[in-house]
Amino acid sequence: MNPAGKPGKTGSLMAVEVALARLLAMAEASPIRERERLPLVQVQGRVLADDLVSTLDLPPWPNSAMDGYALRVADWTGEPLVVSQKIFAGQAPQPLKPGTCARIFTGAPVPAGADCVEMQENTEILADERVRFTQTMAPGQNIRPQGQEATVGELILPAGTRLGPIEQGLVASLGCAELDVIRKVRVAVLSTGDELIEPGQALGPGQIYNSNRVLLCSWLQRQGCEVIDAGILPDDLATTRTCLGELKDVDLILSTGGVSVGEADFLGIALREEGELTLWKLAIKPGKPLTFGHFRGVPVIGLPGNPASTLVTFALLARPYLLRRQGVKEVEPLKFQVPAGFAWPKAGTRREYLRGRLENGRAIIYSNQSSGVLRSAAWADGLVEVLEDRTLSEGDYVGFIPLSEVLS
Repeated sequence: MNPAGKPGKTGSLMAVEVALARLLAMAEASPIRERERLPLVQVQGRVLADDLVSTLDLPPWPNSAMDGYALRVADWTGEPLVVSQKIFAGQAPQPLKPGTCARIFTGAPVPAGADCVEMQENTEILADERVRFTQTMAPGQNIRPQGQEATVGELILPAGTRLGPIEQGLVASLGCAELDVIRKVRVAVLSTGDELIEPGQALGPGQIYNSNRVLLCSWLQRQGCEVIDAGILPDDLATTRTCLGELKDVDLILSTGGVSVGEADFLGIALREEGELTLWKLAIKPGKPLTFGHFRGVPVIGLPGNPASTLVTFALLARPYLLRRQGVKEVEPLKFQVPAGFAWPKAGTRREYLRGRLENGRAIIYSNQSSGVLRSAAWADGLVEVLEDRTLSEGDYVGFIPLSEVLS
């Protein structure tokens, strides 16, 4: 049994890491550099085009971390102090009078001359309204210093950062109302095969409903891409050429259904005639066949057609490629080790990504792991990684990738 985290042998198949490295290298060779300036409230999910450098100290002045009393510790001899002013957040205080304290509230600027804030719970208000301090105090106590979070000229967010609510909030705290972001990636999504029809139509003999295009279009939109729905390509070479030729203004053509060397593989024929095509056989299950190429200079990624295969290969390979095209550095999803709540007695030659979820701290898997069963992913909340040439007993550790990591 191989220890967790160490890939096994893959034979003539391409390891997942190798395929990802090649895709990322191709992405870096054709980065998207065009940008647009957007209001801060509209940059959710977008990629920062330039380093964000602070133009101010944050906070811009020392402020109180507590509701309480500001004082100079050296002025306190154990005797009660007179309150010389009251300071609310948003007010500019006067310098502290020597030998006094100031009533202060959370977030309010600490007055010049004060070096400590004591929380109100450690004080007593006397009848003459002087304040008695009941605990020993130290300089700097309960004061947030100027520049605690950021200083002028400090790098706050590097270019290539994907912007979410937390990043937007951080940018807002620096006073920025607009940001330059990389323009959206334009992705054309198409499916191949006469057997596919759209939902809502009546099924004919040998036909199935096309779920992959809906899955990918929705997923790409969540990722912040501009999606061009190119429909279903029929098994006809002339139509295929025409459709591909109309997609010249996109950054990627993403197809499902597989590209092979068969005589009915019209997408593959068109790519070979007017571009280039490489067929990779990956050491991954589901999703062994993956293609990468170009049609008249436009990159093309061909995902396998079975729904679970489409899901896994997009999540682990196509999605990182698209992010890297936009300059994102960290493109691989979070993966952590959890105990297996199942046994895996037969080792495989390919790395398997099982649809599973966590229950009581252990990974359990859906009963039917067929590549044609999308219901397994709807039931799951993650992908359970079983390495090549490995068997498992219950309690052995496996990799777990939350679906939330790859769905946006």
